[in-house]
This record gives sequence, C-alpha cells and structure tokens, in this order.
Amino acid sequence: MSAKPNRLARTLAKLDSLPAFLRPAARNLALRRAVPFTGTARLDYVEMSPTRVEIAIANRRPVQNHIQGVHAAATTLLAETATGMVVGMNVRDDCLPLAKSLTVHFRKRATGSLRAVATLTPEQRQLMQDTDKGEVSVAVTVTDEAGEHPVECEFIWAWIPSHRPKH
Repeated sequence: MSAKPNRLARTLAKLDSLPAFLRPAARNLALRRAVPFTGTARLDYVEMSPTRVEIAIANRRPVQNHIQGVHAAATTLLAETATGMVVGMNVRDDCLPLAKSLTVHFRKRATGSLRAVATLTPEQRQLMQDTDKGEVSVAVTVTDEAGEHPVECEFIWAWIPSHRPKH
C-alpha cells in the first residue's frame, strides 16, 4: 500500500531530523502533549509506524494497584493508546478516529512493566484510505516483563468524516 502519510505521520516524520538519541524523548513529549492523560501515566512511545505501534508503561507507584502491579485502568490505557495510535497513523486527514468498543480480559497477574503492540493488516489500512466511514478490530498484544500475556484485548475503532456536510 502506498498511501500518502497523514497529519500524524507527517508530524512524527519531522522528528527524523533530530539526532537519533533525542528522537524517543521528543516523540514522547509531542505525543504526551497531544494526549495529556498518556503523559500523566508516562506512556513510552517505543515505535510508531503505520503498520505497528509499540508503547510501554513502567510499573511505578503512580500507576500501581493495591498489589503493586500496573493497575487495570493503566493497562487498558496502554492497549487503547497503542490501538488508537496505529489507527491514527492511517486514518485520512479528513476523517476522525473514534474508539467504538473495547473488551479486556485479565487472565493472570502481570509481572513488572508492560508493553503493548498494536498492528493493522494491509487490508485494514487500505480500507481507511478508501472509505469515509468504517470500523476495524485492531489486534493488540500486551506482554509483561516475564514474557507472559496477562490480558487479552479487543478494540474496535471507527472513523467518520471530520466535518459534517452542510445542507
């Protein structure tokens, strides 16, 4: 697929002119400002591409639950942000991405910090380019420090035209 980069992709591409060692911090700063709650949780935007987004969250006191693990809400934020960002890297500039539904099943206790990887298929990416309105189920895998998958998630994202037609 050879879609033209959208606004988010173009904004992140501007960071490529920075020295490599500064890019992760600059990416985190820009994205945490764009979505302030992710800054509150200190999500770490590890990789951002149109096909794959990887985000991490450290197991630190402000995001912990009563058993010193990453809180369920922070875990859900991590997975939701990864899926939303991969959709955001693909949706056309004239469309608005919206979370439609989410299902999260907590299967086992997580160990340490967490990492979420969200991906889109070429067909899903093409659908976002070809249609003004639609929805996709975005694949996301959450992994803990032990290499386990403590949660199973399904996120449905929709997109709609960003401006209502005038009558």
